[in-house]
Amino acid sequence: MSGGRFSLCQGLPTDSMVGSLSLLWLVAMTTSLVSKAQILTPQDYEEEDYEALTTLSGAVRCDYDRCRHLQVSCKELQKIGPVACLCPGLTREDQQPDPPRLGEVQILAEEGCAVVHWCAPFSPVNHYWLLLWEGNSAPHKSGPFNATIRRAELKGLKPGGSYLCVVAANDAGESRVPGADAEGPENWAEPSFGPCRKLIMPPRPVTLVHAAAGVGTALALLSCAALVWHFCLRERWGCPRRHGTTQDSEAI
Repeated sequence: MSGGRFSLCQGLPTDSMVGSLSLLWLVAMTTSLVSKAQILTPQDYEEEDYEALTTLSGAVRCDYDRCRHLQVSCKELQKIGPVACLCPGLTREDQQPDPPRLGEVQILAEEGCAVVHWCAPFSPVNHYWLLLWEGNSAPHKSGPFNATIRRAELKGLKPGGSYLCVVAANDAGESRVPGADAEGPENWAEPSFGPCRKLIMPPRPVTLVHAAAGVGTALALLSCAALVWHFCLRERWGCPRRHGTTQDSEAI
């Protein structure tokens, strides 16, 4: 009986110790896993952020200037470049392009022409052309320029005011000309940094020289005619002042 009770009494503490040890082991393992997870998770995020920053810092913009004359498309630059570069965002190819921006216009009055510069829109472009209004007549349309062109020359401009627009086109259509629905280009609103501009072509200097020479010749002819007319009158009627002087001398 005593042995059985002893055995029974010794068995109770033994089971309690085993349960306690198991509970302690479970708590220790849980704490270790939680602490390990808390330590590893920030490191994982830091490594991902570092890789993202490395990728962003290594990327460069393509050497693309939308206002540069004979500028190759940015997609072509990505193909020929030694490393991958970033291109500016463009509108979709199934949408008509945005209007280009007309830049500097250099007037050459001596030659009666103008050199026009423009910048490409942030849209796919196949070609450009120019529209020129002189007075209230219908616009003159230039031939197409390929997508690399950013400069053109207009010849044979007449002195006076005119209106110029640059148009971009792709497979989906052409860019909009602001104010085209108004009557006459002189009534159009001229947006800043837009595709259109009013031009004032002064008279050619050669024309001014010819006009000045003509006016001078006319004045010289008038002066000669006045002198001839004056001497003719003197010969016909005599000189009153000289006749009076002669009479005075005789009276003395």
